[in-house]
Amino acid sequence: MKILINDGIHPTGKKLLENAGYEVSTDKIAQEDLPGKLNDFDAICVRSATKVRADLIDQSPNLKAICRGGVGLDNIDVDHAKSKGIHVINTPAASSRSVAELVFGHLYSLARFLHISNREMPSQGNTNFKVLKKNYAAGIELTGRTLGIIGFGRIGQETASIALGAGMDVIAVDPFLESADISFGPASHKATVTIKTSSMEDMLANADAISLHVPFLGEPALGEKEFAQMKDGVIIVNASRGGTVDEDALLAAIASGKVASAGLDVFIGEPTPREDLLTNSKISLTPHIGAATAEAQEKIGIELAEKLIAALS
Repeated sequence: MKILINDGIHPTGKKLLENAGYEVSTDKIAQEDLPGKLNDFDAICVRSATKVRADLIDQSPNLKAICRGGVGLDNIDVDHAKSKGIHVINTPAASSRSVAELVFGHLYSLARFLHISNREMPSQGNTNFKVLKKNYAAGIELTGRTLGIIGFGRIGQETASIALGAGMDVIAVDPFLESADISFGPASHKATVTIKTSSMEDMLANADAISLHVPFLGEPALGEKEFAQMKDGVIIVNASRGGTVDEDALLAAIASGKVASAGLDVFIGEPTPREDLLTNSKISLTPHIGAATAEAQEKIGIELAEKLIAALS
């Protein structure tokens, strides 16, 4: 059987597939050329770049599996593929810790103004040092504050684990989950607590910071209505999907002081986010790199290969 790895895979994952007897091609085929070439393969593995829509699926009757190295399946017509008897595979567990650590990268950066002081120190540090010191002297500690988590799946739970280790309280919201056991701390001194999920209203009213870990389901999870229910001075971090936060409502909430600051790894307009987000001094920015660590990439490759081997077997 032949497998097309169109958006890259960690060498460990590729080796697992080859050791299982599959012929693996990592030569990328342009999106517009896939309709004429994908039928030469039994499976395709993608990340975010390649789209596997219904028309491409219909033109590839030999296709037995579609794999997404990552959590979301936004770029795959999942229901259509399954209606054709095609396996659809993703890797929801592999990148959880990496995404959660990025959330806290943003939280710590915003709490101590690192995102903006790092922009201004190179140009003003040797001429305006005392002014900058005064401007960024009102930081906060995260310990003792409350983190609200919207979506309490694998990534949300990893985020909770870091929060607990940092001495934060956690309020989680998830309509499909009543509670979860969260372990935190080093392997030699693990502690476990049970966190029961709460209502969105309770979380919005009590959280000092809010992190989103949900897919985009057609409308924002946080919009004008939700911002109005939050505490003044809340911090928002979105490392889930563009569109889960209403960007207009977010900017308005920042302007009014309702939201003190925000960390964004995802955007509605990717790969060309709106400029007023990119230039806002109260927003910490990263270019959708939640899963972009060496550890996560290897785990994604391994999980993808193991699931694909099982599906094709």
